[in-house]
Amino acid sequence: MRRDVRILLVGDDGVGKSTIVTSLIKESFVPRVQHVVPEVTIPPEVTPENVTTYIVDSGSGDNDRQHLESEIRKAHVICVVYSIDNPNSFDRIPTYWLPYFRQLGVPVILVGNKIDLRGGEVTNEALEDEIIPIMNEFKEVETCVECSAKLPLNVSEVFYFAQKAVLHPTAPLYDSRDHVLKKDCVAALRRIFKLCDTNKDGILDASELNEFQRKCFDAPLQAQELEGIKDMVRQHSEGGVRDNGLTEEGFLYLHTIFIQRGRLETTWTVLREFGYGEDLRLTESFLYPKFDVPHDCSVELSPLGYQFLTVIFENFDKDQDGALNKEELDELFSTSPGNPWAGQKFPDTTVADDTGAVTLQGWLAQWSMTTLLDYRTTLAYLAYLGYPDEPRTAALHVTRPRKVDRRTGKSTRNVFLCYVCGAAGSGKTSLLRAFAGKPFSSTYEPTKKMNSVVNSVDLDGSEKYLVLQEFGSKYEAETLRNPKKTDLADVIVYVHDSSDTNSFSYISNLRVR
Repeated sequence: MRRDVRILLVGDDGVGKSTIVTSLIKESFVPRVQHVVPEVTIPPEVTPENVTTYIVDSGSGDNDRQHLESEIRKAHVICVVYSIDNPNSFDRIPTYWLPYFRQLGVPVILVGNKIDLRGGEVTNEALEDEIIPIMNEFKEVETCVECSAKLPLNVSEVFYFAQKAVLHPTAPLYDSRDHVLKKDCVAALRRIFKLCDTNKDGILDASELNEFQRKCFDAPLQAQELEGIKDMVRQHSEGGVRDNGLTEEGFLYLHTIFIQRGRLETTWTVLREFGYGEDLRLTESFLYPKFDVPHDCSVELSPLGYQFLTVIFENFDKDQDGALNKEELDELFSTSPGNPWAGQKFPDTTVADDTGAVTLQGWLAQWSMTTLLDYRTTLAYLAYLGYPDEPRTAALHVTRPRKVDRRTGKSTRNVFLCYVCGAAGSGKTSLLRAFAGKPFSSTYEPTKKMNSVVNSVDLDGSEKYLVLQEFGSKYEAETLRNPKKTDLADVIVYVHDSSDTNSFSYISNLRVR
């Protein structure tokens, strides 16, 4: 979340912009103030949102134009001030001020000053009749606040709503014209619902709702509060409650109500807790937390990582046949960009049953290979799949340097890499397929890009994972000449066709090169 907010006040001369700023600082009315007061910095500890706030005044005369245009470009939120006793200052909001900076896309607060000069009472309905047409035309307008710098009244509220418009903006979440959640917001909330539905039964029961509340707000729901929420959803959202639990429809309805009632901070707190940024995309810092891997070390899953992936497997194995079929895998990866191995001949890369469904052994082996070859993908997918604890890096383990293993002749690692090299047609791909438990194919297809498979092997009574990797004959010499590549391999296997002497000669020449 942003740690500072820059608020700019604009409006016609004489509407009271400078007086509003002065009243906030002095906490009393100052009858004579300078034309444009200097920039004010409010430290985070005295603001409700705990952010540094910069308040910038401006003038509207010709001599102020350069300063105004410079500040408009730097502003995080713009307060357009009009005077209650000057209708022309209000009329110029949609005809001059809002079009003036519309292309910037920053949120706008309308501020009606000098309510102490209004004659008679004005109802909320009458105020809405004036403001709603402007808000419908200019989506950047978040709200309207009326105040009096003279009394002073509602002055601090002006800046509270300005802060809120930056830190908890409406625009990414809600379509004010159609009064519905926006598509990206719905997608993010649906993903969050799926992650919180830990038993995958399509509802959030009391236990799951409490865990959600604890994660987002660091406090459990009281039984009375929980029943109150469900009663409200039952009354207004048909299908929002089922089997005494909250459905996805009910979950979306709740957030719609939060937003409509001005409690955007509630929805934003949830979204940010689950890693979303202001663009409603998972942030890079969330997907890829800092994780240092020293030279010559490799990365493996830790016991916590294996435990999480095992639980995920079991939750999505709906038919409880000990394997994940395509439909179950699609549902499992529905909270992510998709299957991370879609372009890698998966599931032929690991252990599967006779129908091609991935077994638990194959599932854990595939993730072991992924973590060894590209641990960043594993880190990101732990986030996509809802790894529950922080730090998420605890699901990974950095091994000691390979040179230590080679020097001592002993290894504490659990995943090893083997390069498979040999002439075209020598049977490298067939060897990889057989290792992964796949049937022999008599159709020959030359390997044009890197191919990797994984399976478990027994080593002195202990189960280890072995990754076999082939590059294609065209790229083998280049790979083996690169010390950065060869340093990653624990062993190199040379394959030759015993019926073809040229096949063996290829290996001899490859080793010489």
